Amino acid sequence: MLSEKMIEQLNEQIKYELFSGHYYISMAAYCASKDLEGFANFFIIQEQEERFHAMKFFHYINEQGGDVKIIGLDQPKTDFKSLEEVFDLAWRHEQFVTKRIHKLMDFAIEERDHATQSFLKWYIDEQVEEESTMLSLLRKIQLVGGKGHGILMLDGELAKRQFTPPAA
Repeated sequence: MLSEKMIEQLNEQIKYELFSGHYYISMAAYCASKDLEGFANFFIIQEQEERFHAMKFFHYINEQGGDVKIIGLDQPKTDFKSLEEVFDLAWRHEQFVTKRIHKLMDFAIEERDHATQSFLKWYIDEQVEEESTMLSLLRKIQLVGGKGHGILMLDGELAKRQFTPPAA
C-alpha cells in the first residue's frame, strides 16, 4: 500500500514525464522548421518514450490502489538558437529527471516502501541510457561544428529511429 505522500510524489513524477514529452515535441518542431526531419523524428520518438514512462507510473499507482491525479504542464521553451543548444538543453533536462528519480528512490527507501523501490529501479537504469544518448548526440553535433555533411549524416541516421516499448 502506498502512503499518501508517496502517491503525491509519484503523481508529480507523471507531470515531469509528460512535461518531458511536451518539451521534446517543442524540440522536434524546431528541428522540423530547419528541415532536419531525422532530428525531428528523434524527438518525436523521445516524446513517445516519455509518455510510456508516464503511463508506467499511472499503472503502478493504480495497481497499488492509489488515485492518479494529472497535474497541469508548464510551457516548454520554444525558441532555440541552434541544434547544439537543443541537445545541450535535452541533456540537462535528462539530468534533472535523473535527480527527480533519485529523489523518489530516496523517499521510497525512507518510507521502507520496497515495492516502489523495485519499481523505480527500472527508471534509474533507464536514466543512465537517456543521459548517455543525449550527451553522445550533443558531442557528435559539437564534433561536426553543428553544420554541414556531418549534421546531414546524423539526420539520416536519426530518421531511422522507431519507438519500441520495452518488454515487460
